[in-house]
Amino acid sequence: MANVVVVGAQWGDEGKGKIVDWLSERADVVARFQGGHNAGHTLVIDGKVYKLHALPSGVVRGGKLSVIGNGVVLDPWHLVKEIETIRAQGVEITPETLMIAENTPLILPFHGELDRARESQNSVAKIGTTGRGIGPAYEDKVGRRVIRVADLADDATLELRVDRALVHHDALRRGLGLEPIDRAALLASLREIAPQILPFAAPVWKVLSDKRRAGKRILFEGAQGALLDVDFGTYPFVTSSNVIAGQAATGVGVGPGAIDFVLGIVKAYTTRVGEGPFPTELEDADGQRLGERGHEFGTTTGRKRRCGWFDACLVRQTCATSGVNGIALTKLDVLDGFETLKICVGYELDGQVMDYLPTAAEAQARCTPVYEEMPGWSESTEGARSWADLPANAIKYVRRVEELIGCPVALLSTSPEREDTILVTDPFED
Repeated sequence: MANVVVVGAQWGDEGKGKIVDWLSERADVVARFQGGHNAGHTLVIDGKVYKLHALPSGVVRGGKLSVIGNGVVLDPWHLVKEIETIRAQGVEITPETLMIAENTPLILPFHGELDRARESQNSVAKIGTTGRGIGPAYEDKVGRRVIRVADLADDATLELRVDRALVHHDALRRGLGLEPIDRAALLASLREIAPQILPFAAPVWKVLSDKRRAGKRILFEGAQGALLDVDFGTYPFVTSSNVIAGQAATGVGVGPGAIDFVLGIVKAYTTRVGEGPFPTELEDADGQRLGERGHEFGTTTGRKRRCGWFDACLVRQTCATSGVNGIALTKLDVLDGFETLKICVGYELDGQVMDYLPTAAEAQARCTPVYEEMPGWSESTEGARSWADLPANAIKYVRRVEELIGCPVALLSTSPEREDTILVTDPFED
């Protein structure tokens, strides 16, 4: 029985939610392995829309175990609200269907305050964070001062952890002109939320080990996209965690041998939210058209996404760094009606053509795309469920994408609806 990792292979917003939900029918466990509630997944099932941020996409499908792994940073207050919202939509969420790793770090209110204060006072270069406190929480994890889910179960330990965090954060807050943290109020809030979180706490590493021995299928779900990876993304305009497939192992507590197939989610064009380089960005009518047809607004922030042509160089890079075995190509229908399509096949930098995006931010900003043009198609691809439903030029476009990124298409998505998916290779059976 194969275990599958799903990663975004661009800057996020590739349609991971739908693909993970679609694949979860074949899985027994869906495990989220990194990120925080800065991520947003929109699922459309039988016309009903579910917006998820902290919860794994598998929660909306009955009979599956959903897991929040230790690689995630978790805002407990947000999680409780999200559970209430999803329950109100008729989805059952219990400790039998949702587990949170006991060693999962918590995002606390002062993390968000610090995040927003830094971004508002940064006159050098804004990163474009969501202000949810994800970055500061990861900093505390590495600095060994974070409060973890298990700490909520013991009041003496909780007080020690809070005091350690406050020594660091109150000094930072003074420098930013913020008031000291109210220790008593913070402890009271944590004690109040603890009974709502602790029933879901579990030794996830052990649970997943037992599931593997029993031959169960595990779907590892990432957030954001590989180009936002803290090591391999367009630094410093990145998220604060590792997004690539290797994080799936450490983010839930399994060995790398547990990963059998890596599925990269790739949009048929390119989008980005926030600051940072974007070689194929379009600021013309074509870019406007992509944004309007693709409904390119962030699930979490509502921010308008920047849009551009498909960048084969960037996707080839992320396929390499994540060891992608196959891609799920999404939003092909957004390209319907374009007379001509462009694909970035390289970059020109100082008179030389490169087949990868350089590491230095200054060099990235000066790269200009080298395009290959292809004829578009006038027919609709929306809702197609087989190759026979696709126009010839759409098939040629998909095949050229495969050639340029050096990776085959395993699934093709033609609308937000769950069943509007063409299966080429089942990752669980590969």
